[in-house]
Amino acid sequence: MNTRLFWKLLIGFWLTLLAIIEGLWVFIVVMDVPPRRENELLAQQVAPAELATLSTLFTLQGREGVEAVVARWPAGERARLSLRPADAPPPAAGILSTVAETADGRRLRLDYDPSRVAWERPGPLDIPWPLLVFGLIGGLIFSTAMAVYITRPIIGLRQGFARLAAGDLGARLGVRLDRRWRDEIADLALHFDTMAERLQALVSQRDQLLNDVSHELRSPLARLQASIGLARQSPARFDTALTRIEDEARRIDAMVGELLSLARAEAGTTPADEYFDLTGLLHAVVDDARFEAAPSAVAIAFHHETDEGLIAGDAELLRRAFENILRNALRHAPQGSTVDVTLHDTATPDAGGRVEVVIADQGKGVPEEALARMFEPFVRANGSSPGGFGLGLAIARRAVLSHGGTITATNRPSGGFSVTVDLPTAAQGVMDDEGPAPK
Repeated sequence: MNTRLFWKLLIGFWLTLLAIIEGLWVFIVVMDVPPRRENELLAQQVAPAELATLSTLFTLQGREGVEAVVARWPAGERARLSLRPADAPPPAAGILSTVAETADGRRLRLDYDPSRVAWERPGPLDIPWPLLVFGLIGGLIFSTAMAVYITRPIIGLRQGFARLAAGDLGARLGVRLDRRWRDEIADLALHFDTMAERLQALVSQRDQLLNDVSHELRSPLARLQASIGLARQSPARFDTALTRIEDEARRIDAMVGELLSLARAEAGTTPADEYFDLTGLLHAVVDDARFEAAPSAVAIAFHHETDEGLIAGDAELLRRAFENILRNALRHAPQGSTVDVTLHDTATPDAGGRVEVVIADQGKGVPEEALARMFEPFVRANGSSPGGFGLGLAIARRAVLSHGGTITATNRPSGGFSVTVDLPTAAQGVMDDEGPAPK
């Protein structure tokens, strides 16, 4: 296992702490000043007693006895004392002095200077060993703990990415880091889990789509093969078999076209700098649908309740979405009934400009348990009329989402099925800057 980051952090923290300790010691060495005034006051208090003791010692043992005792004094104390002849010049002001005399007449003057302080400044590397040991051991423990704290979740992230790259889409890191304090690394692990869940969902949807496509193509291909076999076995029925082959080919072609539309909507590459009038687009969709609905005597009522319908995006993609929703309503609408298409404004101060399109039929509706899956590919409610592939609402959902909108499906209380599309409108200033929107 690669541990280069661990050792970099450990050594880096350790050397940094040692450098801080050395810097503090250098600061102390440079800035430290011996307490002269305090030492001087203390020396003045003890000086008379020391001079009296040394004078008595000189009387009893002579100069040799005094020098032997003074030799055992600290260096700072020895620097304060001077032994001079009795007839030497008088001492300077501030120096305490006394003259000692032996029995045989020898005399010695003892001078004591309280203001003289002997102090040796330590070197920058003369760190006291307790401080050095604390820095080495304590710094090592702290550096190791910090290195482990930082590198352990990174190792977990690396293992998670390795599992994900190996195809394990169930790899998650949140459980391993749930006891860690919430920080940027923990947030990164949560984002990893979100990414893995999204990737797993996309792969599952892809596999399900491939399975559904294979299932949907199996039936027309089987009928094609049966028609070909029938034509070979009975040449007299060749025209009938050829007609059946053409029908199945058109069915496969229509399915492939809807799959391409679904893939285009899934891509979500809508041009944000193109604008169109939703009201005009719905008028065109409703007019085309009325022509298709004429044979079944189904009426389409378009209720236009707002003039705010400027949308930024792909007009053709949204046109296909509304055509699929409206055709789905016509397919399930009873003969002689009415399909209502309503456009109204839902703008609020918080959400900004938005419009809502509601397409409702008067059919039997959809089972409640199927509502949640109505916008998935190849999903058809029970009792759906033949002729569709279950892709229309899936294409509509992708198209609406790519434009920043939402789409929902509900059963009407009075009977029938209703699809609601909510879309954001373009900024009001677009009309002034870009000119009138195309219809």
